[in-house]
Amino acid sequence: MTDSPELARLRHIGWREPALPDDPRRLARVVAQHRAGYEVHDGEDAFNAQPAGVFLKRGLDPSLRPAVGDFVFLDRATHPVIEAVLPRRSVLTRAAAGERYERQIIATNIDHVLVLTGLDGDFSPARIERYLTLVEGSGARPVVLLSKADTGVDVDAAVTALRARLPAEAAVHAINGKDPATVALLATYLGPGSSAVLVGSSGAGKSTLTNTLLGEERMATGAVRANDSRGRHTTTHRALLMLPTGGCLIDTPGMRELKLTGEENLDLFADIEALAAQCRFADCSHGNEPGCAIQAALASGELSPQRWRNYLKLHDEREEQAATLEARLRRKAAPVKHAGKPKRGGWSHDDD
Repeated sequence: MTDSPELARLRHIGWREPALPDDPRRLARVVAQHRAGYEVHDGEDAFNAQPAGVFLKRGLDPSLRPAVGDFVFLDRATHPVIEAVLPRRSVLTRAAAGERYERQIIATNIDHVLVLTGLDGDFSPARIERYLTLVEGSGARPVVLLSKADTGVDVDAAVTALRARLPAEAAVHAINGKDPATVALLATYLGPGSSAVLVGSSGAGKSTLTNTLLGEERMATGAVRANDSRGRHTTTHRALLMLPTGGCLIDTPGMRELKLTGEENLDLFADIEALAAQCRFADCSHGNEPGCAIQAALASGELSPQRWRNYLKLHDEREEQAATLEARLRRKAAPVKHAGKPKRGGWSHDDD
C-alpha cells in the first residue's frame, strides 16, 4: 500500500507509524531548540514555533517539555504554537550538571545512539562504558564508533581492548570520519525511517562525521589540543538533520559531564553481578572475605581491575543519584502546608 503524500512527507523526518494521527492539528518534529523557541520540520519545510503556556509553568518537570526529536502537534496559526507532545518511543537522558538533581533529555524517538570517541588521547574504555550505561533503558541501541582510525594508531589493539570490556553483542566500528565509505558502513543505522543521535566528547570528530554523512560541509569543524586531544564546542546546540540515506541524525554538543540519573540497571556489568552472587557470604564486601568470587576472578584474570573499579564507581554513583531522586520525589509528593489566616483581635475558639 502506497503512503499518502502527507504520510510520505512525514517519513522524511522519521515518522514510523503506519498512519497519521486522527487529529486536525499540524504534525511536525522538533529539530532544534533555541532560547527564543523551537525550530520544527513538517517533512517539507522548517519553521519556528513557540511552546504553549502549559509548557512554561514554573516547577514543570523539564522532561514534559518539547525536546529535540519529539513529534508535536501545532495549531495552524501564522505564528505556530506547540500544543502537545506525542508519546515518545525512546528517550535518552542524563542528569544535568550541577548540585540540583534534574534530568536532561538529550534526544527522543531514536533507534540508535552513536557513541563516537577518538582513537587518540580521547580514547577511554571507562567513558564508553559510562555512555553505554546511560543508553540502557532508553529504548535505543548503542553503537560504538572509534574515529581517527587513519591517524597511525594501533586500531586492532584498541578494538580488542574495548571488546574485552563490552558484551559480545555490542556493535563496535573503527572509522575514518572523513572517508565516504563510512556512509555505507553506517547505512544500517541510518536508513529510511531510522533516527540516531550522535554523542561524544568535544574533538572526537562528530562534526566531521556529520559532514561526511550529509555529503557537504554544513557543520563547522575545529582543531583539537595536542596535549589531551580535546576540542572546542563547534556544535553549540542539538540539531536534527535529514540525511541523504533517508535517516535522521541528531548532532549534539560535546559532553564533558555524563552524570547517571539513578535509574540505570547496570546491565552492562551483568557478568560482575553474576560473579558477586557466587560469593560464599551474601553480604560479601569483596575485600578479604573467604570464598569471594570477585577476588578469585580478579586473581585469575577473568575480571580486569580497571573494569571492576569502573563498575564500583558507576554503581556508587547510581546509588547516590537514586537516593537523591527518591528524596526529590518524596518532597514533591508531600502535601503543601498552608499557614492559616491571621486571627483578628486575638479571637479563638476558646473565646466562645
